[in-house]
Amino acid sequence: MTIMCSAESPNQPEIIIAVLAILLTLVFFLIYKRGKSTRRSILLTGICDSGKTLIFSQLVHKKYVQTYTSIKDNVGGFLIDNVFLKVVDIPGHERLRYKFFDEHKSAARGIVFVVDSLTFQQDLKDVAEYLYNILSDDVLAKNKTKFLILCNKQDQTLAKGSNAIKSILEKELNTLRVTKSRQVESVDPKTSKTSVLGEHGRDFSFQNFSLNIEFAESFGNHNKDGTNDIDQLVKWLLKIA
Repeated sequence: MTIMCSAESPNQPEIIIAVLAILLTLVFFLIYKRGKSTRRSILLTGICDSGKTLIFSQLVHKKYVQTYTSIKDNVGGFLIDNVFLKVVDIPGHERLRYKFFDEHKSAARGIVFVVDSLTFQQDLKDVAEYLYNILSDDVLAKNKTKFLILCNKQDQTLAKGSNAIKSILEKELNTLRVTKSRQVESVDPKTSKTSVLGEHGRDFSFQNFSLNIEFAESFGNHNKDGTNDIDQLVKWLLKIA
């Protein structure tokens, strides 16, 4: 006697769908990893005389250099935890900053916005305007670029701390976005809500902003025998490398 054993045949469409789902997941993961690996740049930006070039020299060359107002981008390498990062010092002059920023932003893994903590109050309008335009950039939003606001020159007695700078910037950015929203609304009322930096109907807050924005403090040496402290910056770079 022959005994026939029957078994339910697998559902072919379900298997095909499952395999396709796995393949698509792998493809998206590889695309994400490739995009992340190609974004190896750290952009040092901010207005003139904030100390960007001195920080650049300490990261890249690990030494003091006499700095002057930059008229072109400075590019160098920084190795951290066996990961190579390309460090780009963006000129702070108003006529140059956006040109060089636009050239490098698509390759940026992180943005370090350097603030002169000593002259911050008198430079507030210029600092906030530049920061507003960077935070509004569609490329950075798409890439979810990491962002650090580095409050520099903390060795100076009258320098404002990072908490104070954060609070003042939030208020100034909130005022600025109201002004810009009204300007946009006067041109096209339909775009007024979508053009607002941050959440519409709520005061601007770094904590609730779409990009991950952190604050840190630093100071650079002002002479060959001086000291410097960029430890918080290095820790942040290690975290995002």
